[in-house]
Amino acid sequence: MNTSELFLIAMAIIVTVPYLIWRIGKTEYFAPLVVVQILTGIVLGPGILGAIFPSYYTTVFNPPVINALNGLAWWAVMLFVMIAGIELDLSQAWKDRRASAITAGLALGAPLLFGCAAALLLLGSSSWMGAKALSWQFVLGIGMACSVTALPILILFMEKLTLLRLPLGQRILRYASLDDIAIWGVLAVILLDWSRVGRQVAFLFLFAGLTWVFRRLMQRIPESDRWYVSLIWLAICSFTADWAGLHFMVGAFLAGAVMDAHWFNQEKLDTLRHHVLLVMMPVFFLSTGLRTNWAVGGTAVFLVAGLLLLAAVLGKLAGVHLAGKLLGWKLGEASIIAWLLQTKALIMIIFANILLDKQIITNESFTALLLMAVASTMLTVPMVSNKVRRFLS
Repeated sequence: MNTSELFLIAMAIIVTVPYLIWRIGKTEYFAPLVVVQILTGIVLGPGILGAIFPSYYTTVFNPPVINALNGLAWWAVMLFVMIAGIELDLSQAWKDRRASAITAGLALGAPLLFGCAAALLLLGSSSWMGAKALSWQFVLGIGMACSVTALPILILFMEKLTLLRLPLGQRILRYASLDDIAIWGVLAVILLDWSRVGRQVAFLFLFAGLTWVFRRLMQRIPESDRWYVSLIWLAICSFTADWAGLHFMVGAFLAGAVMDAHWFNQEKLDTLRHHVLLVMMPVFFLSTGLRTNWAVGGTAVFLVAGLLLLAAVLGKLAGVHLAGKLLGWKLGEASIIAWLLQTKALIMIIFANILLDKQIITNESFTALLLMAVASTMLTVPMVSNKVRRFLS
């Protein structure tokens, strides 16, 4: 078979298998479709199905097919990250800045410290730390991976729990939005390349100047044109960030962060996010699964994943409960907020992909982080649904 036929077979597998598992297995309560897609990507990858049926893997997922899938995956996740940047709403966070800063700071800082402590235990082993990583980059990268909240999945979960439009839901979105900015800022620091520092400084000045021009242009053109111009802006920002030695995902986030959500019809923006998740992101999940590696040994990877999950969960619970005590929250609020902010899939996986691309972590570390992200996300709804029901009653 030629490459186009194999590509179509791969696409058929990507869109069919997770959907059937999700629909027939009725997993929505603990694992929405996006989580099933991530898990399916792991199963279809070289570590599991590829090891059991190597001829299947080498035939269907040969290098030309993987290259084609990677191209689709890059553009899908760039769109997804840009939309996440657009949806950041800092105006309300500024109005409630004391409570927002305390909660977001502790919700990010505590799991960051717990995650860094876990990463220190893994230092010195080439199995976990990437070939181009300095110790501080590896430790901080793992720590931040334990701190991440996936804003888009958080929105889906709060819609399911009927929390999204309530005051508590809006507060949680503010905390997650502030943490999103901090996560991408820390990532930029981790990726700082002193051999390219001139390019990175040039990127900052160029980005600031182009942002001024871009914003003035977007305010003057009709909404129908804004959608097209935003895609051009996405490509430019992503390219220049990658050229500067940062990752193109940093550029994609910045591209969205400097846009105002009110420039776009909210219903159309929600529809675009839904369609990106439906049509394109499954390719990213599969390409993520293809990068998993169990070479260190399955037991070691699962043990490290468990250690990171423990650090992430305990850190988030400790940080948010401390914020609740400082701010005098109602009984039960801290637990609900902590578990919802624990949602990690997508954004953490994107974050871990970048660390892997830059060789700050190894494939084995990436696999452990991926398992941790999936487990923490699957825990969210079962842990919080009864708490939300009691809180709203």
